[in-house]
Amino acid sequence: MDSNKTIRIGTRDSELALWQAHTVQKKLNDLGYKTEIIAVKSQGDIILDKPLYELGITGIFTKTLDIAMINGQVDIAVHSMKDVPTALPIGIVQVAVLERANTLDILVHKGNLDFLQGNGTIATGSLRRQAQWFHKYPNHTVVDLRGNVNTRMQKLNESDWNGAVFAAAGLERINLKPTDFINLDWMIPAPAQGAMVIVAMQNDDFCKEAVAKLNHKETEICTQIERQFLKTLEGGCTAPIGALAKINNNEIYFVGNLFSIDGKEKLEIERTISLDNWTDFGKDCANEILKKGGAALMKTIKESLKK
Repeated sequence: MDSNKTIRIGTRDSELALWQAHTVQKKLNDLGYKTEIIAVKSQGDIILDKPLYELGITGIFTKTLDIAMINGQVDIAVHSMKDVPTALPIGIVQVAVLERANTLDILVHKGNLDFLQGNGTIATGSLRRQAQWFHKYPNHTVVDLRGNVNTRMQKLNESDWNGAVFAAAGLERINLKPTDFINLDWMIPAPAQGAMVIVAMQNDDFCKEAVAKLNHKETEICTQIERQFLKTLEGGCTAPIGALAKINNNEIYFVGNLFSIDGKEKLEIERTISLDNWTDFGKDCANEILKKGGAALMKTIKESLKK
C-alpha cells in the first residue's frame, strides 16, 4: 500500500450524498487508507424547476462528478446506484457495490389515509413511481416533486398534497423517516434501489484495488441483473421501469415491469433461475417484455417524452 496516497472521494453535497461518502470513507479508513471528501454541486440539485425527464435524465446527478474525476480533482465517486446511467463514461469503471439497504418505496403521508379510497394528490419526480401509482389509483393526481430528500420532505410539509413517495433507504440513512408512512410493497423499485456504487478511473490501479475490497458480491449480482434489464429495455431514455432481483440459497428471483406513463398499460415478468446462469438473465427478461409489446410501448414513451 502506498501509505502517502490520499484517496479523494467525490460526492454531491446533499445530506444523503455526504452520508454515503462518509460511510465509504470510514470503510476505507478502517482498511488503513487515507481519504479526503470533496463535495461538488450537481446540475440535478441546481435545476429544481424542471421535471427530471426534461433534463435528459441520464447522468444528471453523476455528470458533475464524472467531469471532476476525468479532470483529476477527485479519485473516486460515490453514488446512489439507481442514479447512475447504465453506460458509464469512457475511462470510468464500476469498482464496488456496497451491501444493499431497504429496497422499498414508501408513501410519506400526513396522518390520514382516507384519500386512498377516493381522490388524492401525491407527489413524485419519478416516472416509474407515477406510472405505478396511476395504475393502482387511476383517479388520483400526481404532481412533480424535485430536489434532494430534505428539500422534498420540506415541500411536502408545506403543501396541501396528501403524500409523497420516497425510497425508504434514503430516509433511513439520514434518520429522516417520519412516523406517518406506509410501505408500498406492491410498487416495484427502481433498478439498483437501496444500493450504493463506487466508481474510479479505469487506469487508477491503486484506487481500484482499495475500493474493490468493499464490494458485496450478492448485491453486485442482483443490481447487475436489474440494470441489464433496464439497459436492454430503454436504450438510454428514461421510462417507467421497475426491477428487483433477490438471491435465495442457490436461486435468483427476479421481477421486472414496464408501464405506460399514464399507468394504464403494464407489462411484467416474474422469473426464478439458478445462480449459476445469471449472466444474461436481466437481458433475457427484458427481451421477453420487448416481444410481449414492450418494443411498441417504449416507442410510444420515447415519442411522448419528446413533446
